[in-house]
Formats: sequence, C-alpha cells, structure tokens
Amino acid sequence: MQKTTMPRNTIILGAALIVLGGVAYLASGLASWTALIPAILGAVLLVCGLIGLRSPKVGVHIALVIALLGVAGTFMNVLQLGELFAGTAERPLAVITSSITFVLLLIYIVLGVRSFIVARRWRNGDGETQG
Repeated sequence: MQKTTMPRNTIILGAALIVLGGVAYLASGLASWTALIPAILGAVLLVCGLIGLRSPKVGVHIALVIALLGVAGTFMNVLQLGELFAGTAERPLAVITSSITFVLLLIYIVLGVRSFIVARRWRNGDGETQG
C-alpha cells in the first residue's frame, strides 16, 4: 500500500496556521478576535491531519475542502495587497495575515492534488510513486 505524506503535511499546516493566528492576535494587541481565524482554521486542519493518520483518504479530503473554503474566505483581503503596499490599507494586519494564510492554503491544495494524481497512478499501476 502506498504511504502518503499528506496527513503529516496537514498537521504541519495546521500548526503553522495556529502559530500565525496566535501571532496575529498578539500583534493586534489582543483586540481583534478575527485575528484568530487562521488559528481556528489551523486547529480544524490539525484535527483533519490526525484523522488522516488513521484514514488518509477521509482526513485529507476533508482538509482539502476546508482549505478551499479558507482560500475563498481570505481572497477578499488578498485583493487589498495593492492598498497595503501603497500604505492606504484600512486593516494592514488583516491583509498580511490573510495573504499568508491564502498562500499556505494554496500550496497545500497543490500538494494535495499532486498526491491524488500520484495515488491514482500508483493504484492503476501506471508508474512508480514519487513522493
């Protein structure tokens, strides 16, 4: 049976988002609970990763759906990067945090899709696993 690294990647991403959310919350002076959104998202992904250790197919599929929702939820703040660089962003911390979250989630989604492609090839006997 093929061994997948996606549950481990999910746990790492979850932990990174928890740290990001915690740092953002501290940087906001403990004033904005919305700065904790990456941490909440990270906690959900961390749980999915732990589920994925037992059942990779279930845990990773749920985590990828969560990641897609996270990408959709952070996209509006990412669009404000131009304002951030111009120095006119209304909530610069939110733009920075959302942009980092967006990029991390996109990378995770790409890794997940690649993992599914490799798993399908492996299952069909079309080639050796590469990851």
